[in-house]
Amino acid sequence: MRLDTPTDADIPDLARIHVQSWQAAYAGLLDAAYLSGLSVQERCLSWQRILAAGESTTWVARDDEGRAQAFLSHGPCRDRGAPEDRGEIWALYAQPGHWGRGAGQMLMACALRTMQAQGLRSVSLWVLRGNQRAIRFYEAAGFAEVPGSLQRFELGGRPVEEVAMLRFLQTG
Repeated sequence: MRLDTPTDADIPDLARIHVQSWQAAYAGLLDAAYLSGLSVQERCLSWQRILAAGESTTWVARDDEGRAQAFLSHGPCRDRGAPEDRGEIWALYAQPGHWGRGAGQMLMACALRTMQAQGLRSVSLWVLRGNQRAIRFYEAAGFAEVPGSLQRFELGGRPVEEVAMLRFLQTG
């Protein structure tokens, strides 16, 4: 695997990874009809907007053929009242067939190094409660649940809960 930033040519792969990862990771957590209705074509439009806006940094993990197999996006923390020196992992998804092969760890390490080099002191993220695979991954990467951060909302016609996780970066 090698890491770099995506180009417009990667948009179909990013959209495919995004949709297929949601369908696998959130099975049982979100409504099955909602998940099966996710559209790669719609996600392509979303990725065009994301890359054009430049509000976040996205890293892509590529296989030996150069095809994107995982991505991570990070940027400023979007939480109200967050310190200015806090970044946020906005998204981390891998092609389900590549889960457990190290792409997520490589992407996370790259993002954390980048944010530390930017002078950030901490990084947060949000994860669906019940997504145990993701929670274990984030805990192994040094994140811990933020007490009292539980948020409830509806997604795809089903009530869900998410919690914030936080990691402090080394300074100096």
